[in-house]
Amino acid sequence: MTSRFGALLRRWRQRAGLSQDDLAERAGLGVRTVRGLETGQRGNPQVRTVRLLADALSLDGDERAELFTAAGHAEPADPDEGAPVRVGHGGGTSRSSAPTLGADLLVEATDALAYAVHARWRREEEQQQVHDPVPLPVSWRPAPDALRDSWANTRLAQPGRTARPLDLGGRLDQVVEVYRRVPSSRLIVLGRAGAGKTILTTRFVLDLLAVRAPADPVPVIFGLGSWNPVRTELRDWLAEQLVRDHPGLAAPGPGGATLAAALVDAHRVLPVLDGFDEVAGGLHRAALAALNATTLPLLLTSRVDEYRAAVRATGVLRAAGAVELVDLAAVDVADYLPRTTGQTDHLWQPVLDHVRDQPDGALAAVLTTPLMVALARRIYSDAPGHDPAELVDADRFGDRDAIERQLLGGFVPAVYQERPGVRAYDVDHVRHWLGHLADHLARLGTHDLAWWQLGASMSRRARALVVALVVFAGVWLGDVVVESVVIGAVSAELVGLGAVVALLAGVPFGLVHGHLARVQPLEPVRFRLRLRAGSGTKWPRVRVRARMGLLFGALVGCSYGVVMILMKWLVRDYPVTPAMVLVDAGVFTAVFGSGAALAFGLIAAGESPQDIRSAASPAGLLDANRKTVLLQLALFGPLFAVFFSATTWLIATTLMSLPGGGPFGIVIAWPGLAGLVLGLVGGFGGGFGYVISMTAWGQWVVFARFWLPLTGRVPWAVGAFLDDAYRRGVLRRAGAVYQFRHARLQDHLAEAHRNRP
Repeated sequence: MTSRFGALLRRWRQRAGLSQDDLAERAGLGVRTVRGLETGQRGNPQVRTVRLLADALSLDGDERAELFTAAGHAEPADPDEGAPVRVGHGGGTSRSSAPTLGADLLVEATDALAYAVHARWRREEEQQQVHDPVPLPVSWRPAPDALRDSWANTRLAQPGRTARPLDLGGRLDQVVEVYRRVPSSRLIVLGRAGAGKTILTTRFVLDLLAVRAPADPVPVIFGLGSWNPVRTELRDWLAEQLVRDHPGLAAPGPGGATLAAALVDAHRVLPVLDGFDEVAGGLHRAALAALNATTLPLLLTSRVDEYRAAVRATGVLRAAGAVELVDLAAVDVADYLPRTTGQTDHLWQPVLDHVRDQPDGALAAVLTTPLMVALARRIYSDAPGHDPAELVDADRFGDRDAIERQLLGGFVPAVYQERPGVRAYDVDHVRHWLGHLADHLARLGTHDLAWWQLGASMSRRARALVVALVVFAGVWLGDVVVESVVIGAVSAELVGLGAVVALLAGVPFGLVHGHLARVQPLEPVRFRLRLRAGSGTKWPRVRVRARMGLLFGALVGCSYGVVMILMKWLVRDYPVTPAMVLVDAGVFTAVFGSGAALAFGLIAAGESPQDIRSAASPAGLLDANRKTVLLQLALFGPLFAVFFSATTWLIATTLMSLPGGGPFGIVIAWPGLAGLVLGLVGGFGGGFGYVISMTAWGQWVVFARFWLPLTGRVPWAVGAFLDDAYRRGVLRRAGAVYQFRHARLQDHLAEAHRNRP
């Protein structure tokens, strides 16, 4: 809890633009106290200390409650801090009837999560043909002693008691039984690349859910490749991943935190941490230390070498048993491959004879991992016209690397082979597109192919420039269309002024996007818009969004007022004085700023969490984001247009009614038609720029639907292509993101892409 409190305190201090010295002075605390709380050196802060910090940071609503919850307290209802408070098991706080309400909410969320997880991984297991015709015989043995903790710790033995070794050997259908033999409920599964770790985790989740009691936690698979243990505490990262894949868990839970955080803190989620070896290079030691800082039950998978290196640097994972996956035997392969053909001939006989006669040969060594056997099956059993006998040709495939390259390289052509009723693709194009996507993931250092990050491997400056150009073109076109429709004619002056307006929009939105790309990567929205009043917990978000609209609108308005009056002077030889520039800049700053603040604030007020039963798929999340963002645009444009037209007319009328015709005697009549046109253009331009530069769906449109296809890196119908690759087995779904079916396939495609002529 203390580390989470420190992370929240540091995040909100930096958001407020305060140093540790500034926060200490504002809260009336010592600098060492603030520093110690942020770093975790000082634990269990008192209620009074938390209250002073919350007041100094101007926190209220759900953020204030979240800070108290992270400290293990609830904020007292009176200044004397006398109200009795009870901290629930899940980290939530309550009084009187609140525990029951909070418990009911967590039970509902837990059951909904269990249903969604079971449905997801059952589909994935079917998609990957794990049971077609039968599962490969994945099995394991106890890991070497140097890679596990003592039996006393694993058995949670009392001091002085003798702890006997546990029998942890088993096979795939015994994975839950073996896990339950471990009293600490912490198990490590080690294996080399392609040994079957993913198959095991999927089967573990499905089998455990099949026997789960109502009070048991829900096993959830988390890919560790996106975790940075230096930046994000484990529990916080688990909650973030839950929200990514199950948007409904972003709803407020007991104590003010999200439902996802409450489930993690209440131990209602059993983390299945897949791919310890995929944690970014140099962070394995920190990751293992972070895992040891918790007592969470878990199942962890890793390649052997990476885990062994982390153990040498940090020590073993405490209280955890460890097993190591064993290679497939020749008899396993001989029993499996012939059954995949669905025929009575002996397609695989030359391969099986070669493996039997040369058990120490290269081909026999390759066919010891489920990955390579599965690739061989897809290339030769599932794709007609391919003969596996070519694998025994020593001249072509004389060593292990050559055979593995053949299987990895032959997989894509085999699954994209033309078949009746299946969409045809050019294989060379497919290789290029998949290679770009694999290289894109390698540049980002992840295995998660997220649609909202498809342009993220481009440089920040390049992305900002593309966004600025798209906003410029869209606003220019919109301005010309709106003004020509209202005025009834198109002129060179109208087109020129439209270009100036578009430039005033494109440059700021491009800069804003470049800034966001550096400090806050854009994420998909996890809410829906509901046009009714909601709970008070959303008002802090409304204020933040309104302030953002005020600042940005004021910047654009000031620039517009100055530039447009100077354009009148240059184009029409209009007499301009410094006072006129100040008045125009002031009026447009106030109107643009207040209009944008109103629109942004009202839209934020309508945001409501999704249903807790909702589970995100890549296509489903994309569709939901498109609908939400377009609805935001539909609300923002008319709202801003009406507000702008009415406000500018009111200001002009008021100023003209003053003695002397207004301040400095410079105000002229403001025609209502001009206010309406500018309001429509401003509403469309502001909404369009917001969508393109500040939303994840806008990034999808700009890069995945326009820029990357235009430059030949992905197909124009990239969404359909990704879904097709999933159905062919090249990709798999991991919640809201795609992944290549195996890291080795991703690495092979990326390397081939980089080495292309």
